[in-house]
Amino acid sequence: MKYNELTRKYFETAPNAGELRGPGVFRGAAGNLEEGTWVQFDLQIKAGTVSAAKFLAFACPHSIAVAAWLAEQAVGRNVVPQLPESVQALRDRFAVPVEKMGRLLIIEDAWLAAAIPAIDYRENTHMVEG
Repeated sequence: MKYNELTRKYFETAPNAGELRGPGVFRGAAGNLEEGTWVQFDLQIKAGTVSAAKFLAFACPHSIAVAAWLAEQAVGRNVVPQLPESVQALRDRFAVPVEKMGRLLIIEDAWLAAAIPAIDYRENTHMVEG
């Protein structure tokens, strides 16, 4: 399969691959190994902002590249219950074939599984402290 330059770059270097542990880290995963796509995101949140992001993935090069890019893009942004770009925009950016669209939805599910508890924690902590 032919990959665009951005997909090759992020697949080959996989910046932000790994795990985070410790205070303020929220983890979310989606997919499964048996079906060929599993993705996990770890988001470290400080004052409502993503201070670090890592990912692990068992997936195709497109999915690994998208997950790596998302983890990189998240740092320094407020944690929100959505991807920094729509699934369609990611599909276009990384030239993901339409038959792999479901894999991008797995990535989105993993992202939300990490982001939503972080937001809930932030809101509940603010309510207690305020």
